[in-house]
Amino acid sequence: MLNWIWAAFFFVAFAAAIVQAAFFGRPDVFRDVVAALFDSSKTGFEIALGLTGIMCLWLGLMRIGEKGGVVEAIARAFRPLFRRLFPGIPDGHPAGGAIVMNLSANALGLDNAATPLGLKAMRELQTLNREPDRATDEMILFMVINASSVTVLPMTIFTFRAQLGAADPTDVFVPILIATYCSTMCGLLVTAAVQKLNLWNRAVVGWLGLLSAAVGGLVWYFARLDPEATSRQSALLANVLLLGVVVLFLVAGARRKVPLYETFVEGAKEGFQVAIGIVPYLVAILVAVGALRASGALEALLGAIRAGVSQLALDTRWVDALPTALIKPLSGSGARGLMVETMKVFGADSFAGRLACVIQGSTETTFYVLAVYFGSVGIRKTRHALACGLAADGAGVVAAILVCYLFFG
Repeated sequence: MLNWIWAAFFFVAFAAAIVQAAFFGRPDVFRDVVAALFDSSKTGFEIALGLTGIMCLWLGLMRIGEKGGVVEAIARAFRPLFRRLFPGIPDGHPAGGAIVMNLSANALGLDNAATPLGLKAMRELQTLNREPDRATDEMILFMVINASSVTVLPMTIFTFRAQLGAADPTDVFVPILIATYCSTMCGLLVTAAVQKLNLWNRAVVGWLGLLSAAVGGLVWYFARLDPEATSRQSALLANVLLLGVVVLFLVAGARRKVPLYETFVEGAKEGFQVAIGIVPYLVAILVAVGALRASGALEALLGAIRAGVSQLALDTRWVDALPTALIKPLSGSGARGLMVETMKVFGADSFAGRLACVIQGSTETTFYVLAVYFGSVGIRKTRHALACGLAADGAGVVAAILVCYLFFG
């Protein structure tokens, strides 16, 4: 799917350039498109290169936290909840532990650990499947939660914001937490409704009530503040929480007698490889979107949507971040590139720039997660998995727009 979308960007850009030259007297549009190709490729490389140091720092610290047992502690805390959400998994079955560990690793941003654990969970769930080519309810719920639940510590987004000149790169932290909570809750509730899953259980109600109270408290508190105070205090909260996590990782590692320096260096080496590996994906999408914007096609599409929104007497600033929302279910790297492009064009601290970041952090890539996880065990009949995943995506985007108006409006 992404192959055709990526190629279509260039075809549409070329067709739009022809229209601009033939009917609007702009023969220099072809020069602008070619210049955008070179400029965008250079920008993509420079941004990815700037990621290297911060990725090394964060993945080094994350490796300490992982070996210090933080993931295991989170897994133990959430095990009673997931035992009720996946009633088809027998007590003590390896699938239950793999699911909890996978979601815990995702929450902490341990992508390289989360994916193998997720695939292991799917393989274990397949051992309980009486129809090997048809997804079970437990498989679908696991996939939806995995696709809607994104990293709670979105360090890559913070890094991109820092690279593009944000005054406080972490000021989107609390909005992302709220948006990703909304997407996950929507995915869970929609899937539970389809599967007729009973959520009126003490453990489920207790955990979900606690999480809802925490998020609701954040919204209530910040809704009482003026925009300047909201931005300032949410940034303060984000920085305190992030620094607290760093200290927690170090303390956990020290308690387990983890060699802190050597472990940090081990993780930092992985961070370097991750940063360099982003280059091709970032360049590919930035070049395609740059051509589309230089040809006038992207602005024409957004202008039409903006006009329609204006007819409804609604604010139109969110429309500029819409490309990130549209590509997010299809491609994480593509959405990342569009997020960067939005910040580059409108500014990292613009409403559109911040909104694109919150959308990027609100959900995962539904089509990719569905294809990889189900494909790994040969599932062909995915039943209601895609519909529930897309419902969560939609909720995440709507929540991101609303929360951005609350925090940055």
